[in-house]
Amino acid sequence: MFAKDFSYAAPASLAEALALLQSQPEGEVKLVAGGQSLIPLLKLRMTEIGALVDVSKIPELHGITDDGDGVVIGAATTYFQAVNSPLVQKRCPLVIQAVSQVGDPQVRARGTIGGSLAHADPAGDLPAVALAVDAELRATGPSGSRSIPATAFFVDLMTTALQPAEVLTAVRFHATDAPHAGTAYVKHRHPASGYAIVGVAAAVWLNDDGTCRAAHVGITGAGTHATRAAGVEQALTGKRLDDATLTAACANAADGLDLMSDPYASGEYRAHLTRVLAKRALAQAAATAAQR
Repeated sequence: MFAKDFSYAAPASLAEALALLQSQPEGEVKLVAGGQSLIPLLKLRMTEIGALVDVSKIPELHGITDDGDGVVIGAATTYFQAVNSPLVQKRCPLVIQAVSQVGDPQVRARGTIGGSLAHADPAGDLPAVALAVDAELRATGPSGSRSIPATAFFVDLMTTALQPAEVLTAVRFHATDAPHAGTAYVKHRHPASGYAIVGVAAAVWLNDDGTCRAAHVGITGAGTHATRAAGVEQALTGKRLDDATLTAACANAADGLDLMSDPYASGEYRAHLTRVLAKRALAQAAATAAQR
């Protein structure tokens, strides 16, 4: 099957891209960078557009920079570029832990950091990461630029806080290379697509005495959009992250989720996976934190 006809433009600047977005009726135009999510939808006619704006050649959307206690990654930076960045490897290992599990080498060579987050696939890996490290998503539109906290960015199924004429320009990931900090990303991978049936990103910060100062848990795949497991996080604060504590806290990891169900995995199975993988991710993150 082939997509219906649409116009194509490849602007060379962010200003040009914004002008193109404003020139099209709302809902008739889509941005594309790597195209690993959008192009299949167009070919299967699961979505239809009148215009496609390719932002992959815009210099402002590329690059990886240190930003004090965080790392800023341009929205059009590919998975491959992020994985191979010494800066990301050192300061934001959770990004590496998740991105290295995305798709296959071909997808990682073309897919982009910003594209994944803006697409907000309920089974995407990066939304959980963004939540676990308090990422800020930077967008530019007709009214100027703004930063959106990850906790407010993912609204519903493939729906974000981005306005129709806004472009996601960069993502700032909070660094986790401080002493007594550790991260982990684990998922149950769909055998055909590689998407997360359930994926859990965990970040843990320990006190000097080994108790938990803070824990962040981002869950993807289970519900209609990525979510923080606030109840699990609160249950761990101030405690030693031993097996009994993690088991008790993660027993409620699926509470409040709008669980999805499909022929591969029922909502009940996704709830079970959420509890199991949350404990596994937190245990791995805590072990890393204890060694730093």
